[in-house]
This record gives sequence, structure tokens and C-alpha cells, in this order.
Amino acid sequence: MKLASFSNKGVISWGIVEGGEVIDVGAKLRSSYANLREVIAANGFAAAAAAAAHAERLKLDSLKLLPVIPDPAKILCVGLNYETHLRETGRPVSEHPTLFTRYADSLLGHGDNIVRPHVSTMLDYEGELAVIIGKGGRYIRRENAMQHVAGYACHNDATIRDWQRHTSQFTPGKTFPGTGPLGPYLVTKDEVTDLDSVTLETRLNGVVVQSATIGQMIFPIPQLIEYISTFTPLAPGDVIATGTPGGVGFKREPPLFMKAGDRIEVEISGVGLLINGVANEA
Repeated sequence: MKLASFSNKGVISWGIVEGGEVIDVGAKLRSSYANLREVIAANGFAAAAAAAAHAERLKLDSLKLLPVIPDPAKILCVGLNYETHLRETGRPVSEHPTLFTRYADSLLGHGDNIVRPHVSTMLDYEGELAVIIGKGGRYIRRENAMQHVAGYACHNDATIRDWQRHTSQFTPGKTFPGTGPLGPYLVTKDEVTDLDSVTLETRLNGVVVQSATIGQMIFPIPQLIEYISTFTPLAPGDVIATGTPGGVGFKREPPLFMKAGDRIEVEISGVGLLINGVANEA
């Protein structure tokens, strides 16, 4: 199942994506689930599927897509989780995952422009697989971790590199408003049968700048969930951005940063194609 959060003529809803249409299940089930996060929390996928038979079908291209989870309680981001990216940064191998956070108000949807803030010209791309938590928990064992996953989405952890590098802490460069595309859909985990072979590709103005398979992660998803849930309880709708492969702009010669008018795409096989423009801060 593919699910999307969207705005239709100013009314926010969610629904099931089928081809070029979205079934507006949110309008039918608004009294039960205010948003997609509440659907996930209640394991309401069966109810959504049942309601779809009687819900209005909308043209996908007529809607404004929102971040697939517009209001996650937590966005936990993993750094240096592909060997190619670790090597290009020159950082040592770590025994534990490198983690930082992103704020919910930094997210934007498919089709929106990533905002290059006026305080920097170093806007970089980072294509990533996002894991959406379905069942919350604490001290989750890695052998049980996938039972806590609702599904996956594409993410671009776009980064203001100079602000990231002001100190050893990543957060200032990672959470500027309008820099975290998430979507276009949530694809439930049953739709992705061989996660290790899933391919991730980032393209800037049509040119491939990153390419990897999910199986190349240093810390795989079950290990990430085990580690993260040890220090913070995970909740339905929480997002884990699992890291980016090598090829980022600031490590190229010369550096390759995004600018106004650019088009950036993150495509993950079986998950989706996330497309965004780039605009300067107003």
C-alpha cells in the first residue's frame, strides 16, 4: 500500500495512492484518524483499505503533497552510514551509529522548493531511505526490530554545510526550515521484499551524483532501531533517516552545491521518486 498526506484546495487529508489517483480515505475516516500518524498508531491500514471503496478519487497531479508524515514526534538522522561516504569525509570507523536530529518544521513535500537560506551558499544534497516507525517501543531487540516498521519513504537530508561545520555538532546545518523533503509516499514494508537489494539514486539536474544499495549500510535498520530505542522510546510515525551514500557535493572537486533553479531527485526502487526544486530564501 502507498499512502500520501496532501492538501486539496486548502483541506489537509491523507489517502491511498493508486496509479495517478489518490483515494481520499482521510475524508471518510476523519473522525477516527486526524492524520496519517494516527492511522499508523492505531494500525489502521485495514480500516483504510475498507473505507477506500467508498471514498472519492482525486487526481494526484491536482494535489499539493505534504511531507508524508507532516508532524513526526521525532526525526532521528544517521550520519556516515555508508562506507563510500565515510571514506570521502575522512572520518574514522565508529563502533556506534553517528546520530543527530532534524526538526519537523524543516520538512517539506514532494514538488516543493528546497530553500537555500540567505546566510549560506553551501546547500548540499543527501539522498536517503527514511524508515517510518509503526509500533513504538523501548529497548527493542534487533531480531524484533522490523516488526516495529510501518514502511519507507524517500528523504533528502539537504544540508547547509558551513553551518554544519561550525562545530563538531551537526544540528545547525541539518534543520534549517524548508530543507528536508520527505515523500512522496509511505510505502508499507510488505511492498519491499528484498530491502538489501533496493537501489538509491540521487540526481542533480538529471546527472547521477549518488548511487548505492541499501544493503551497503554500515549499520542496518534493525541495528539502528535497537540502538536508538535504547536511549529514547520510539513512537508511531517517528522517522529514522538512515544515512546517505558517497557523492555529496561538498566533497567533490570542485564542490557542487545546489542553487536556485536546480532540480534534485531522490529515487529509491520500489519506494518512490522524490523531486524538488531549489529556491533562494525570500
